[in-house]
Amino acid sequence: MPEVLWLGIVPVLVVGADTTWGLAIVEEIAGPGREVRAFISDPDAAGRLRSLGVKVATGDVSDGSHVEAAARGAFTVILVGHSASDQRERAFASSIDAVYRAWQEAASQAAVSRIIWILDEPPASPLLGDVVLSAGREPRQVAAEVAALDDAGD
Repeated sequence: MPEVLWLGIVPVLVVGADTTWGLAIVEEIAGPGREVRAFISDPDAAGRLRSLGVKVATGDVSDGSHVEAAARGAFTVILVGHSASDQRERAFASSIDAVYRAWQEAASQAAVSRIIWILDEPPASPLLGDVVLSAGREPRQVAAEVAALDDAGD
């Protein structure tokens, strides 16, 4: 049987796309030939993201089952840590570390190939994933670095 080469679009999910860093990342990577998905908690952010051609899922970022559903079929998941620690409601986890664990489990269950973390500070425990980037820089710098990583992995 001949080998089949798949040259389809490689989906990317940005969890926390309704944060400053998440939006900058989406704006940097969205475009023709890319399937970008955004997972958000703030339904008011959906219109802006959809205008960029992004598929939007709204849910509780602390609910691993919501994140897993959005990540199904994605190659890369970009996890914006700020959405685990800002003022949004998180009904399924009581701490930042619990949200991170839910995200790790969701990515694992969704069989995601690459995980990129965007964090304000180093985590208390090791994280499952390929890359951890500091959010302690200008959002556009972080977004450009994420785009370069995503391009390198395609």
